[in-house]
Amino acid sequence: MDHPDTAPGPKKSEKAALSRDLSDFLIEFSITLNKHAMYPGGHPSLAPAADRVIQRVEPLLASRGTLSLGVARKQLVIEGVATDPKNPVLSDLAARLHRHHIGAITFRRGVEVDELRDMLKLLAIEADRTGQPLGLGSPERLAGWQHLQLFPLTYDRLELVETQEDEQGPQTSEHRTRGAQLWVGLARAAMAETEVADDAETDPSTVAQAIIEHPKTAAYDQVIVGYMLQIAEELRSSRGRESAELKERMSKLVENLDAPTLDRLLEMGGDRDQRRQFLLNASEGMAVDAVLDIVQAAGRADRQVISDSLLRMLTKLAHHAERGGGRRRLEADSTLRAQVSELIEGWSLGDPTPDAYGDALARMTAARSVYAVSPEQRFAPEPKRIVQMALEVDTMGEPVATAVDRLADAGELHWVLNILQEQPAPQVTEGVWQRVGTPDMLGRVAAAEPLDQETLDLLLRRVGRAAAEPMLQVLAESESRQTRQALINRIVRLGSDVGPLAAARLGDERGHVQRNMLTIIAELPEPPRGFSAAHYLKSGDARVRREAIRIMLKDPAGRERAICQALTDSEERTVRLGVAAAQESCPDTAVSLLVSRVEQDNDRDLRIMALRALGRSRHTLALQTLLNIAAPRRKLFRWALPPKSPEYLAALEALRHRRDDPRAARALAAAAKSKDPDIARAATVGQGASE
Repeated sequence: MDHPDTAPGPKKSEKAALSRDLSDFLIEFSITLNKHAMYPGGHPSLAPAADRVIQRVEPLLASRGTLSLGVARKQLVIEGVATDPKNPVLSDLAARLHRHHIGAITFRRGVEVDELRDMLKLLAIEADRTGQPLGLGSPERLAGWQHLQLFPLTYDRLELVETQEDEQGPQTSEHRTRGAQLWVGLARAAMAETEVADDAETDPSTVAQAIIEHPKTAAYDQVIVGYMLQIAEELRSSRGRESAELKERMSKLVENLDAPTLDRLLEMGGDRDQRRQFLLNASEGMAVDAVLDIVQAAGRADRQVISDSLLRMLTKLAHHAERGGGRRRLEADSTLRAQVSELIEGWSLGDPTPDAYGDALARMTAARSVYAVSPEQRFAPEPKRIVQMALEVDTMGEPVATAVDRLADAGELHWVLNILQEQPAPQVTEGVWQRVGTPDMLGRVAAAEPLDQETLDLLLRRVGRAAAEPMLQVLAESESRQTRQALINRIVRLGSDVGPLAAARLGDERGHVQRNMLTIIAELPEPPRGFSAAHYLKSGDARVRREAIRIMLKDPAGRERAICQALTDSEERTVRLGVAAAQESCPDTAVSLLVSRVEQDNDRDLRIMALRALGRSRHTLALQTLLNIAAPRRKLFRWALPPKSPEYLAALEALRHRRDDPRAARALAAAAKSKDPDIARAATVGQGASE
């Protein structure tokens, strides 16, 4: 229904666009950065270009105070609006910043041209040339100006999406769908400053917690909002299995965000049109529970009141859309989305419902299923009512036990456990726990999809270590990666006693079972007594071999073999695991394998890691390999340093561990005199300190 005092909302085909002044600023900034990359310092075109950027940004800062620019892989996000990835100028700027692992840039009122030039000079150097993106460098370097700040996006250790396999073979990151790429980008941005394990899953609840716990900064919110906008638009227009997975992840993320955080993100820089377009996209593509959460948050952001009666109606529709059956479910889903769309496009009125009438509506629209029943059953006590009455009088009996069983069978065990905490009644509480706090009940909860982690944790506190066996059984059968990761985390927390139970299941020939059991053993403080992972080094499953190597790396007796095995593996992640272990302590038997990686591997990052590992060895071959790269060369009548490259810088850093050797000392001394600050720094940083 349209109201005469309400401006019409944006149509579904419209997309929010940047204002002209913001667009001009971004284009000017991109052009100026390109000029700094093309021309040497002091070129006459650089100073006027920087001045023009200042002229563009000063009016923007006059009204805002600060201006934050978020960075995605091919897009920029400013004031809640994502730029067009097809714009060559802005996509090039985003890509350059992304290669430097920069997640956001903040401009503050009073920014001076000298500060801008200094920052542009850093950003203009291609990360590939130095081998050291700015975002992975010193934090002080990114915040060295009073009115400018670069924010790092440090996800170099984060593995977010496992390689999938289909009939054509493995799918690498280059072949992922746009939806998968957007989710990975959102997860990386959200968890950039969070400590995570090497094999961390992108569990939506974990991502949501990272967003909630992050310090409230405009730069961080810009990036998160930008990805949310793109994901909502992707969900509106795409279909298929990948879209369904993205929908599930995004919906769970929204449901796990608390109200203040969701309100903050839905402010979207105050752009009401952008917010409405996001809501329209979300109403078509996300799960109904997430849609309701977003609509209520947007209503608060727009200072619009959603009447209690309408909210109850939407809640009722959501209940039937999620739990109804057949035609009723489809009709409730489509009706809810249509009502939300109309609400978004024309809301303006306050809540006209009187309190008494609202109470009556609440009773009429209570979210419970309606069935045709016989007259004698029409007024039969409901299970929830029986439990509530038992709590009030603190009396446990067979009717209460039966009611609890019925609620558990209906998937309502979380309600039972929550109300036990809200209404403590000693006899009923203990009686209910004796009935539901069992390994069997915990196994039933763990096997349900989607996994109710809150209920599982409540049961886990009661069942204790007896929960290991049922969780291991579900872990072996579950097809959900999120469920498997959640179970692994909880099984590991039970302690070393679960090690023998996990080892006993390694007889299962299924690759995913062996991998998960080895993962559990690898995460324990110590493996089971007498257990050896060496047998699994020959597995045809690369992930099984990798977990076996992780276990052996923790054992001093098996560490050397594990490093050598990893360095000869056919799977890149396993090779990197071995090289990283060699960087801590490099056995002599691994030196020739590392040298082969330095001389033959096509992956530059891996070559650099191998060079750093060679610096930890006292072997003659290791020293000679480093000198072959870093020692000065004779040219006619003088000695000259090798050409600057990431490998050269890495070799210099590695030689610092061998400065007691005269040849290494001469190479370092020659490099320290270089006029190139990167070469001089690589040769001297940490000199005299214990390494």
